[in-house]
Parts: sequence; structure tokens; C-alpha cells
Amino acid sequence: MQRVGLGPCLGPSITHGSSMSSPALYLIAAAALACSAWVHAEPLPVHLRDTGLGEARNLAFSPQYPLWSDGAHKRRWIYLPPGTAIDASRADAWQFPPGTRLWKEFSLDDGPVETRFIERLTDGTWRYAAYVWNEEGTDATLAPTDGIAALANRDGYSIPSESDCRACHESAAVPVLGFSALQLSSDRDPLAPHADSGTHIDLDELVARGLIRNLPLNATRPRIDASSPIERAALGYLHGNCGHCHNDTETRVPVDLMLAQSVARDPTHSHRVVHSLIAVGDRFLARVSSRNPQRQMPPLGTRLIDTEALALLERWISEKSSKAEELQP
Repeated sequence: MQRVGLGPCLGPSITHGSSMSSPALYLIAAAALACSAWVHAEPLPVHLRDTGLGEARNLAFSPQYPLWSDGAHKRRWIYLPPGTAIDASRADAWQFPPGTRLWKEFSLDDGPVETRFIERLTDGTWRYAAYVWNEEGTDATLAPTDGIAALANRDGYSIPSESDCRACHESAAVPVLGFSALQLSSDRDPLAPHADSGTHIDLDELVARGLIRNLPLNATRPRIDASSPIERAALGYLHGNCGHCHNDTETRVPVDLMLAQSVARDPTHSHRVVHSLIAVGDRFLARVSSRNPQRQMPPLGTRLIDTEALALLERWISEKSSKAEELQP
């Protein structure tokens, strides 16, 4: 029997609608939802190679709006057990079968540094792990659950703790981030910052192969409803980098700021996202352009400002702010 789930239930209560304050607010709210649970599961393998990475059945994928990770190059794979499929009847909250596994590899110029791993267990819960590559790039071993503050000879690269993983993944409608109808749409956004130009499996192929079932007709080729290509790219970036915390689920952070896109709702949903953001535009940009740990957004996983995305957001918010009449739903 293995403990899956980290840390104690946290005590501070936070009222929905709180004003934007220290990023610690976000972490407290998210981690408070990740109370410890005891489930029957095999211990996590010590070596990454024993998690199943490299099996022929694994599928490479690339979200069209990737998470900024200080310029690291990333590769991603998913494994679905034979004979299973993802239930997509809830277009914004796919249900993944037990046994689902996902990997995300982070590489710097000198090779792979870290591979993150999540797996759905037989009782429906998820477990999270990180594996650290040796300098030769020949083997990756399990990191401690409390993470690593800074890797030697890796320019301060840090490995997240399991509670860090849960803080982001478990604030969303489903813990799998980056593998969704919008992210895998074949109608990809050509202006999306940092998008991978490689050819990987997309939504159309997943449906054709029977790996996704019950997908609503209005979610077969989703795209963000936007007034311009710049707005589409800006909203997509915010969805991929902020929407897992800033959404309308019960596990969202307690701040009145909606940044998650929806493929299941009417097109006016995007207009409501725009209105939500422009109302706090200057304060939001101040956080995106900061890497002060007490102010920065996102609060985790980045030490470097995403200058390309910041320029995109500044241009878009400036344009929208000068045309306030366009913000009405």
C-alpha cells in the first residue's frame, strides 16, 4: 500500500472573490484540495524506463497552446490501456480510463533534464512524479517527492514537488493538462507562442482510431472565438498557461478572473473571458512581467519572463482597452 497524495489538508479559509494578492494565495487554495489518500498501488519505479516510456503504443502529442517553461524544449506522450478510450461526452472535462499514463520531457541545449509522469490509478485517483536525467542523458531516476530546489550544473533548474504538481493539475476540471479538445484541435492557431511545428496525433485522428468516444459535434474542430488573430493567440496563451487555475470549476483559485476557454459553451464565453481580463489588465500585466516570487504569475514553474508572450498580451490588451465598447458580450 502506497501513499498517493501529498501534504496535510490546509487550514486557512479563503473567500471566493478575493482580490489579487500574493501568489501564495493560489498555492494555498489549490493545495488545500489535495488531501492525502491511501490507495493500493505498486510503488513508483525508480527508473523512468520502467514506467512504460518508449513502448510502441505510446502516442506523441503537442498542445497548440503550450505552457511556458523558461524556454525548455518539451516532448509529450500518452498511453491508453488496450481496449480503452477517453470518454469525451463532457467536452471540457474528458474522463481518462484507469491505467492512463502521460509523460512530459524537458530538455535544455545540452540534453534532457527532467521527465514528469502522471498516472491514473485503479480507484480513479492520479499520482505524480518527476524523473531527473543524468548528465550523460542515459538514465533518469525518481526525484524525491518534495522536489529539488536547484540541480547542480543545470543553471539552477528546479524539480517541482508533488504538491507543486497537484497545485496546478488539480485546480482544473480534469488533472490532464494539454490533452484536450481545444489543445488537440486540427484547426491550429498559427500565432500561438512557442507551439511545436511537428506533426503529432490530433483530435481527428484520435476519434478516427476510436481512442476518443462521445465527443459532441460542436467540439470536433474547436477554435477560440475571437475578434482578431492576435486576440485568438492571446486568449489561447492564457488558456494554456493560466486557465488550469483561473476557471469556473469548484477547485479554481478564489479570484474573480476567468481565463480558461470552453468548447462546450456558446461563443459568447470568449467575450466573457475578455471582459474578465481587461477589467484587471494593468495589474495582470504587472504580474506576468514580474518574477518576484511574491508577485509573479504564474506562481510556479518559471524563473524567466516570457518576453514573446508578454509582448503579445500587451499589444492585445492595449488594443482592447482603447476600444472599450467592443468588450460587451
